[in-house]
Order: sequence, then structure tokens, then C-alpha cells
Amino acid sequence: MQPKIITWNVRGLNECNKRLRIISLLQMWKGDLVCLQETKLRYIDRKIVRSLWGCPYVGWTYLASLGASCGVLLMWDKRVVEASEECIGEYTVASLFKNVVDGWEWGFVGIYGPNVDRDRRRLWEELSGLFSF
Repeated sequence: MQPKIITWNVRGLNECNKRLRIISLLQMWKGDLVCLQETKLRYIDRKIVRSLWGCPYVGWTYLASLGASCGVLLMWDKRVVEASEECIGEYTVASLFKNVVDGWEWGFVGIYGPNVDRDRRRLWEELSGLFSF
């Protein structure tokens, strides 16, 4: 079984109306793993995660935003995939997963990279060492 993956640049989760639209679409799309980029949230807790994705079996990890940009939230249904390792970098949230049904192991990386050329080298260096953990 292949998990259904949703990835989306939401351009902020602070506005109530935008959050309601995101919740509605996530419920309709029924993903097993959801990656939301540019959350613009410095802190994400269980309350925020459960409000976005009503599944009580949710696992999650995140990269906090820096000021008014960045932020990556990775959520998954623990009945479908199990996270075995995770790595939170300067620009990335990475996790190794195993499918519950067939035991297939795979990796996922959520990225929110820099827009300034001189900073992109650090992004590429981060990506090059991700799955050595």
C-alpha cells in the first residue's frame, strides 16, 4: 500500500478563515501524510495539530518559523505509517517512515528553502547529509 501524501505551501496558518479552508480541504483529500510549508508559526503544539487534522492517531514534527516566513509542519496517520527517525534542520524536516501494512521503509523531506543565493549553499549542504542519520 502506498500512503497518500499531500504537500502544500499554505503561506501562513495564522488567519482563522484560511485555517478553516485548509482544514476543510485536508478532510476532503484524506491524506496519510501531510506536509505544510510556510506555516509562519513559531510554535506548534498538539492543539494546533489536532485542529488542523482531526485524526486522533496523528504523529507530527515541525520546523519553527523565523519571523514572518518559513515553518514546515509534517503530520502523519500513525495507523498507516510509523516514524522511526527524524531530523530537523535549518531548512528541512525529514523523517524515515515504515508502512504499517507491508513494512516498506522510505524517507520524506519537507523543505522551505532560502530565497537569497548566498544562503542556498547551506540548504544543499543540509540536504546532502540528511539520510546519513
